[in-house]
Amino acid sequence: MITSFQDLIDARPPWSTVLTWYLRGIAIILIGGGVIYWARIVGIVEWRGLWFWDMPISMQGAIVFFAVLDLVAATGLWLTVSWGTVMWLFRCFCQIVMHTAFSDLYGRRPYEISFYLLTIAIYAVLAYLMEKENRANST
Repeated sequence: MITSFQDLIDARPPWSTVLTWYLRGIAIILIGGGVIYWARIVGIVEWRGLWFWDMPISMQGAIVFFAVLDLVAATGLWLTVSWGTVMWLFRCFCQIVMHTAFSDLYGRRPYEISFYLLTIAIYAVLAYLMEKENRANST
């Protein structure tokens, strides 16, 4: 029975399991994003009052890029393979660059950038804790 915070910490699953479920949660978010991008391309939903074929070429390119990248990264994250994490981090950094260096084309989104930085920080902490736990178990 869990009666204190320390009991809760002791009862938690291994950090590798926590990291796996975290990455799968991110994968579900990316699948949703990828489906929305494809819905824009196919013409099911509009974005800011514009249909895909009426958007500037720069926006069309970005939408197609992220439509493919989101689903590829989501697949890799769900399978917990290393290339999935790399694709997800690449996607995050592309979005950050889009909304900072190219904000005149794609707009400023400080909340979105904060979300990406927070998810990357959580990933880094979980990966560190998992590695620390693995080293403690191996000795």
